[in-house]
Amino acid sequence: MSGRDPIFDILFEPVKIGPVTARNRFYQVPHCNGMGDRLPRGMAAMRGTKAEGGWAVVSTEEISIDHGTDFTPSIEGRLWDEGDIPYHARMVDAVHAYGSLAAIELCQQGISCANLESRETPLAPSAQTLITAGPLQARAMDLSDIRAVRASHRASALLAKRAGYDIVYVYAGHDLSLAQHFLLPRYNQRRDEYGGSLENRVRLLRELIEDTKEAVGDTCAVAVRLAVDELLGADGIEAAGEAPDIIAMLAELPDLWDVNISNWSNDSQTARFAEEGYQDGYTAFVKSLTSKPVVGVGRYTSPDRMAAMVAKGALDFIGAARPSIADPFLPKKIEEGRIEDIRECIGCNICVSGDRTYTPIRCTQNPTMGEEWRKGWHPERIPPAVSGDAVLIVGGGPAGLECARALGQRGYPVTLAEASEAFGGRVRSESRLPGMASYQRVADHRLTAFHKLPNVETYLASELGAEDAIAFGAPHIVLATGAEWRRDGVGQRQRLPLPIDDAAPAIYTPDDIMAGQAPVEVPVLVYDDDGYIMAGLIAEKLALDGRDVTLMTPDAMVSLWTDNTLEQHAIQRRLLEAGVTIMANRRLVALQGDVRHACVYTGAEAGLATAAVVLVTSRISNDELWLELQTRAKAGDVPWRSLTRIGDALAPATIAHAVYAGHRYAREFDAPAVEGTPYKRERVTV
Repeated sequence: MSGRDPIFDILFEPVKIGPVTARNRFYQVPHCNGMGDRLPRGMAAMRGTKAEGGWAVVSTEEISIDHGTDFTPSIEGRLWDEGDIPYHARMVDAVHAYGSLAAIELCQQGISCANLESRETPLAPSAQTLITAGPLQARAMDLSDIRAVRASHRASALLAKRAGYDIVYVYAGHDLSLAQHFLLPRYNQRRDEYGGSLENRVRLLRELIEDTKEAVGDTCAVAVRLAVDELLGADGIEAAGEAPDIIAMLAELPDLWDVNISNWSNDSQTARFAEEGYQDGYTAFVKSLTSKPVVGVGRYTSPDRMAAMVAKGALDFIGAARPSIADPFLPKKIEEGRIEDIRECIGCNICVSGDRTYTPIRCTQNPTMGEEWRKGWHPERIPPAVSGDAVLIVGGGPAGLECARALGQRGYPVTLAEASEAFGGRVRSESRLPGMASYQRVADHRLTAFHKLPNVETYLASELGAEDAIAFGAPHIVLATGAEWRRDGVGQRQRLPLPIDDAAPAIYTPDDIMAGQAPVEVPVLVYDDDGYIMAGLIAEKLALDGRDVTLMTPDAMVSLWTDNTLEQHAIQRRLLEAGVTIMANRRLVALQGDVRHACVYTGAEAGLATAAVVLVTSRISNDELWLELQTRAKAGDVPWRSLTRIGDALAPATIAHAVYAGHRYAREFDAPAVEGTPYKRERVTV
């Protein structure tokens, strides 16, 4: 506890939650992870690492209560019968090993669940189509259905108790819960005791709380997760509408209130669209209506903000999903007075994309996330050096920075040479675009770490050619020289360079815009054949700078892949509000005089008069130094024993991929070669 500022003592007070007590005020709220019951060892190790890092409560993802609410294809959890207990017990044991409480979020998804595997007819308050895509509808529940759901929820709660959980959730949030669907008039048009008045619409939620308390309340706390605002105005729950009445009706029934805004894209907004603590104004009223502890979220990364929220009585617990992913040891670092060591969440939602793509969770800031079991990676510990071999790293972007930091932590002598006047590479450039300032944290965290690593030497304005790299004499050279955006139009849909003649409009790339070389010509066409955030960012910046901007894409919507990071809707809305004209389902054909483009469905071509085009298509690795060194290696003796490319220099991808690549090199450096699959696999037992 050395060096902790007393203002943070309040964060380390124990808090009673019904029959159990949390050792501090740090609460990892339920969050998806893309592992669930499919990769239970990985999931348990990931949750256990958070408990080790000081989170007093560590929660599961959504857990299906029976085959009538089958989350397929999403990878979540199940607690249908006794056969599911062992994998839950594995997680509980991992959390309990560090003195933390384990919480489980039981769920019946109602009209959010298509039951694609079980093929059971989905349930709803009233007959209606599903929220999920597809030509499927749910049937209206009768009273026997309601009794059956209550019985399943109670049975699942009892199984959770047997598995060792300390807190059992009743879930009514994110538009993903049957209990929430009953609350909402847009879904609930019943005319019996479960519909109509607010008291009737609250009835099922009340009964689920009472059932759970009666079943497990002697030893388990019962929590309610409730969306207090859906940002839909009168069409949804509002903090200024029925939400306070709902809380008041049920105020003392649960042992804890976990409150947020709905749906998931609102609750987990990216940093581009929401500041830290952005939910405070919606959830602030809850504490005035209940004596029970309240947990809230808002992508809190500032310890001062956390302490202030508790001190002023706004929250009893600092809830987190994404900050606990970026730094599982965030509480312990505050407790030990190591605030400068915190890996702050950048709010990019790469973690969310794992759930959306049915793959294990990943994090831009924390390359060990999801690798705790299968690779044995720990976010704070790394094997010490096994030799005194020096490493020269060329390139100070995200891959090079993380590689130098991790190798330095291991104890190897490292030299990091960066050609430009500042470290950061692409994160430094991209963080200057609208709403992207938090991305600079990727560089800042690693640069801060260098101050504690005397074995890492850094050099700026040091562009190395082949002769320089050879003269340095390092036995190991790592090239992290990054990539640049292409000017020839090659992208996802266009696999060969576009026909471009001398009469074509002026051509720019994102690198030009980020370097301050904005088009003086107007109007400007931004062409997106990348599908991630860059085209939307460039179009927004140019529009904010007063340009007449059109964004064209062969996809049906702008920044299509960002549906996986929950921000596509917000990006398209922002562009429309900025006055950007959007042309979807159109692909570039040629830049010859004017812009030739075609319908992706019919192939019918048309022309567009524009003065400048920004091509946001794909990137190409900066491999000049690699090729020169390869040529030298073939020609004769060289001083190095290994020459390796990492990150974008090997294959351009996301910043998360680059950070992972740098970390992986450092972890595997000087280690014995692994034959076959380089990680442990979880296997189905037959």
